Amino acid sequence: MKKIVLTLMAFVAITSLSAQDYQGSLVKCGDQVPDFTLESISGNKISTADLKGKVVLVNFFATWCGPCMKELPQVEAKLWPKFKDENFTMISIGREHTKEQLQTWNKKKAFTFPIAPDPKREVYSKFANQYIPRNFILDKTGKIIWQGVGFSEEELEQMMKTIQDNL
Repeated sequence: MKKIVLTLMAFVAITSLSAQDYQGSLVKCGDQVPDFTLESISGNKISTADLKGKVVLVNFFATWCGPCMKELPQVEAKLWPKFKDENFTMISIGREHTKEQLQTWNKKKAFTFPIAPDPKREVYSKFANQYIPRNFILDKTGKIIWQGVGFSEEELEQMMKTIQDNL
């Protein structure tokens, strides 16, 4: 019986450790956001230093990613309008896309939130090694307080609740 209990405890511990990995994530909740600087498709510089003092959503996507293309319109319709005038900002980062590609793409999409290219995965590789869409919410000190992979309505609601609770 003791062996069964110890085996079960080891299984739970290992399962918990792999859950902390969070599907290819290189950072975990409680970590400070990795330093990065990007230039948005509208020409604005965005750096981690500029984000301090705000709750921030960092979103990674690709234009060819089906779940990303389901998520971003929901972010534009529900999340961005609700929070953009408060102490909140976001940056949607196009993994493996150039500025020109994203500008052309966004002419069709007309998203109003900040979008920036990451053509060589230089920023993405500080956060994760695989999977998109991928979202990180930062508190006002720059600490990662929530992360998610993929897209679902439930996850969008969790993101919005986390943002609201931390404003």
